[in-house]
Amino acid sequence: MSPSALLLVLFAACYASAAPSPSTGSIKINLSRHVLANGTPPRNVARLALAPSSEPLQDYYKGTDLQWYGAIQAGTPPQNFTVVFDTGSFSGEIPSTSCSSCVNQKKFNSAASSTFYDYHRSSTENFGTGVGDYESLTLSAVRDTVAIAGLSAAKTDFYLITKQSSGFDADPFDGIFGMGYSADGTVFQNLVNQGLPAVFGMWLTPKSVGGAELTLGGIDNSKFSGPVTYIPVDPATQGFWQLVSSQYAVNGKTSAALKKTTHVIFDSGTSNIVFPKAVTEALYALISPEIKPVGTKGAYGIACSKISSLTAKLDFTFTTTAGKV
Repeated sequence: MSPSALLLVLFAACYASAAPSPSTGSIKINLSRHVLANGTPPRNVARLALAPSSEPLQDYYKGTDLQWYGAIQAGTPPQNFTVVFDTGSFSGEIPSTSCSSCVNQKKFNSAASSTFYDYHRSSTENFGTGVGDYESLTLSAVRDTVAIAGLSAAKTDFYLITKQSSGFDADPFDGIFGMGYSADGTVFQNLVNQGLPAVFGMWLTPKSVGGAELTLGGIDNSKFSGPVTYIPVDPATQGFWQLVSSQYAVNGKTSAALKKTTHVIFDSGTSNIVFPKAVTEALYALISPEIKPVGTKGAYGIACSKISSLTAKLDFTFTTTAGKV
């Protein structure tokens, strides 16, 4: 695969009713890497209220690129946090001051926010990578103002973490904010309702490249060349950014096992690429016959001394909205 990847998530199908007028600017959010009112303005005014913006992202690096995360603010006055912007989930979660098990994260002080509202509803949410390891959070549903990249969304629903399992202790970020498909009530949906163009883009780069970012309300044209390709979201999706792929190939070669229609979820909250066993083994067979199963969690590996000699370009085949492959 190429050393950097651009994930463009186009919300036109999901938010068609709120689609704003075109805008020439966009806002960026830098991503970090670790080695993951009173009164409503007229409709036409609200639709033109916000221009795109970007936020830098940090990279969580630990022998490999794990996750990318960036800054948000919550409450009035704002309290600062870092979160993974997760296209594979639909809600936001940050630690509460009542969370005694949240030992390494910043905690939200609800008593210090004049705009805080508590729904007095609790729940438990489980997280997993897809290879057998799962963690859990105990959550309390709340509402408050949330801001990203200078864009502020009042009355945004999210959760406060009141208890978490130990697997989250090592994370360099404080929480997760969902960017999932059809994620009503999220900070991004609220910004769209205020007039932000219903598009966001993620530029996720390896540590050696840097410069990862999240762009809200547009895409950064400096990160790619040529026209944008639009691919329809799978009608069978259950709230995920799920596309239909007709074929995979490695270095231009494919096989019968790789020519079957599959449903692919684009999940910025996990560092893993997960396939069915038959597809996984067919892909690795085209890379090197020396790649074998390692352990019991669906992982595969090869001697470290041989990794530098492997050259593999993995291609996914999709059909565009124009019917082109």
